[in-house]
Amino acid sequence: MEVNLVLDAKGLSCPMPIVRIKKAMDALQPGEILEVLATDKGASSDIPAWTKSRGHQILDQTIEGDVIKFFIKKR
Repeated sequence: MEVNLVLDAKGLSCPMPIVRIKKAMDALQPGEILEVLATDKGASSDIPAWTKSRGHQILDQTIEGDVIKFFIKKR
């Protein structure tokens, strides 16, 4: 999968990961992919909910140790 932008949101608590994701998504063109790295436990539910509400698509979500990775495709 070709990632267009990586956002390191590790160590940030809600709502900052979402704030940073919104800013990063604004910089992308439709169809481009954002990779998000988060450590906030709430990100597992917050990021998919925000993504769905904005019409974007989560292509993959994985957990590696304490880091949750999201791959979000901009609509």
